[in-house]
Amino acid sequence: MTRWRVRIEYDGGPYVGWQRQKNGRSIQQSIEEAVFRFCGEHTRVYGAGRTDAGVHAMGQVAHIDIERPTTADTVRDAINAHLRDEPISIVEAVAAAEGFHARISARERVYLYRVLNRRPPPAIDQGRVWHIPWDLDADAMHEAAQCLVGTHDFTSFRATVCQARSPVKTLDVLDVRKAGAEIHFHARGRSFLHHQVRNIVGTLERVGAGKWTAADVSTALDARDRAAAGATAPPDGLSLVSVTYPDDS
Repeated sequence: MTRWRVRIEYDGGPYVGWQRQKNGRSIQQSIEEAVFRFCGEHTRVYGAGRTDAGVHAMGQVAHIDIERPTTADTVRDAINAHLRDEPISIVEAVAAAEGFHARISARERVYLYRVLNRRPPPAIDQGRVWHIPWDLDADAMHEAAQCLVGTHDFTSFRATVCQARSPVKTLDVLDVRKAGAEIHFHARGRSFLHHQVRNIVGTLERVGAGKWTAADVSTALDARDRAAAGATAPPDGLSLVSVTYPDDS
């Protein structure tokens, strides 16, 4: 048996999220079914991050155990052949190092949230950005974001249904930058709480709109109360960009 490490990109719009659920089709389910059609094996696909319904990925990482002797190119191409009708692509497959686990072994995850900040709505990027037609101050949002960098109790930015054992997380980087008509939020850390990035973006939007200050964001963080922070930003603009591991060069 070989454990294959795969890098995946997908449009999360049509799915209930990464993880198998009873209320609809998931990315995990689609890939597991494609693996079965390829090699006839029922196997679990373990992802590095359980993205929510509507959240996309450019660099999700997963591992798959396959008993059938095969090659990395065949794993990639055969699974993709059985995913041809779905917006999911196996970009790369490599034999994993001994002891590798896509979720447990991960050292760092990087997320990107895209806001389209212009009056006209999106056409091409519909479903991939949060469209905000009123003016936002990216510099003010970036300044306010810096009070969230570091190790904190992120209860105020945690979904009420979050199953993480502790609300304490370390946010290594939180950058907010203009990118043409868009504003990009880059978040980097080892792990994240359920809805953490979306709740942070929804809170920083208040700062960008001039309704809050950086001090208000700091107060919301210290409150350790979900009701103290801003609304949850929609899933459309969020993508899992990359996952890195200790043995990555």
